[in-house]
This record gives sequence, structure tokens and C-alpha cells, in this order.
Amino acid sequence: MDLSEDRLIQTISRLLSGREPGVVVGIGDDAAVVEPGSGSLVLTTDLLAEGVHFERGAISARDLGAKAITVNVSDVAAMAASPRYALVALAAPADVEAAWVVELFGGMREASAEYGLALVGGDTNRADLLVLSVAVVGEVAPGRALVRSGARPGDRIVVTGELGGAAGGLVLSRAEPDVTSVALSAPWGRALVEALERPVARVGEAQVLARSGATAMMDLSDGFAKDLSRLCEASGVGARVHVEAVPVSGALADGAAALGVDARTLALSGGEDYELLATLPAGSVGDAAARLSEDFGVGLSDVGEITEEPGLVSVDAEGRASELEPLGWDHFGPG
Repeated sequence: MDLSEDRLIQTISRLLSGREPGVVVGIGDDAAVVEPGSGSLVLTTDLLAEGVHFERGAISARDLGAKAITVNVSDVAAMAASPRYALVALAAPADVEAAWVVELFGGMREASAEYGLALVGGDTNRADLLVLSVAVVGEVAPGRALVRSGARPGDRIVVTGELGGAAGGLVLSRAEPDVTSVALSAPWGRALVEALERPVARVGEAQVLARSGATAMMDLSDGFAKDLSRLCEASGVGARVHVEAVPVSGALADGAAALGVDARTLALSGGEDYELLATLPAGSVGDAAARLSEDFGVGLSDVGEITEEPGLVSVDAEGRASELEPLGWDHFGPG
């Protein structure tokens, strides 16, 4: 970096200057001071590591910064909480320029503003690879946090939005140059890149699902099948999934042939969608779907039901049942 740590922190502090509600002392002191709210605190942290979650040459600093905030906000949203404060730790190699870091924090500032979040401090350090870690504090009314362990037999399984777009974007980022050039000239290709690099945290949508009586909820970061298996395990239940009802990204469906992938397979097992997976009483799905459509323009798909018997079952369009493997991203699995 071509700035000292002190100069860099001063630059970042100016970029993030402003006094958000609840912040008593922000960036620039030994620690931040914030005012507690009246609800329960929801805490989460997530990190993005170069070579694992991103390649520096394949994503802009601004998009990476925005994504780092968004994926943490998504975790808070999945608990039916509202994001309030964030802390950021950045470790960077010597070849990272100060201008790149400023752009990174510019992306964080944009995402923080979008979700009503105050970025109140953090740390910087030197490392061999770039690692970006964010911690977010959210708030939820006492006793109202939604967890994974509340699903009950007979509940409907629902997901917001469309699935597989981010996984399609990852495939595209690794494709041969001739495939990439064709894809990026088409709307579907640009949409897949955006799905990967600029995910959306469903904060307001989560509030609607909570008010509609959701019994369990989580965000889809590691793939629908894997994350559903985690929800079922936490709740001590199983699931029957009507695979044809799982909402496939339109951009992925349009580009699947060019990318040489099966769109539905990616929708079931691809990660980083950051849509919401929830369980609802059967009678609540219609009203929840109508409210999401009216208030946010976001679809809600009923994809199956929670069962008393453990395990995941896939049901095809002809009604044939088979095991649904909980495939998805595993940070410690085979590469």
C-alpha cells in the first residue's frame, strides 16, 4: 500500500464520516461507542478470503466491499432482525494500493446506507492474501428472533426470489474467454455476474415472513439442498421437495446451454444466493406471497412440506420420489 496505516485510516474515516443514529463514538478511536436499543442483540460475522470466495482480478473493489456487508446483513435478516452496526477487519498484501482500499470502503458505505447500517470501526493489517472480515450487530424484539429449529411437520417450505444465479455467475467467471465474451454481451450473462457480485439481503422480506407466522428461517448461502438439510436437522424433521417448484434464475435458465450446466441442479445445490428459506403454516403462504409481491416485487415459492420422517425427499413432476442429496458448498470439503 502507498499510504501508512494512520493515513489510510484517516482517509477511510473521512469517507465514512457522519453520525448515524445510536453512534456515540465512531471510527478513529480505540473502540466504538454505541447506544443499545430496547431489543435483543443479534450478532454475526463472516469473512471473504482471496482465492476461496473471490479472485481480486475478477471483482471490483467496490463490489467486494458491498458484498462483504450484504452477506452479513443477510444473516441478521434471516433472524428477523434489523441491522444496526458493523465492524470491519481488512488484511491485505503489499501490492494492494490505497486507492483500491478506498474503493472497497466506498462499496461498504453504499451497502451500509442501503440497509440502514452504521459502520463504526475495525482494523487493518498486512497479510500474504487479502482477507476481509465483517461483523454485524442487529436488533430484534425480545423473544421474536427466528431460528432454524422451529419447523414443524405440516409446515410449507418456501423460498424468496430465484435460485442458482450466483452459482451461474461463478461458472461464468471461470469459463473460457470465448464463452465469457458472448455471455457478457447478453442480458443473461450480465445478470449472472450481478447475482454473484452484488447479492441482495432480504431484510424487509424477512420481516414480512416473520409477521406471517414463519416457524423457522435461514438464508441460502451454501445451496438450497444443503441449507434445507441443516434447517431440518436443527428442527428434528424431514422434508419433501417438489423440485419442479424450486424457482430457477431466469438468467441461469437462459444461459445454461452456453455454460454447459444444468440450471435446476445449480438452483438446488449452488451457493451464495442469499435468498430466504423459511417454513410457514400452510394457511399463511398465500398472504405472505401477496405481501412480498406488493411491497417488494419479490416472489415467494412454495416448494414442499416439512415431514415427521427425517431426511430429504425429492418429488419430480410425475410424483416419483427419490432421495435429495444435501449437496452444496462446504468450506472444509474437497476442493
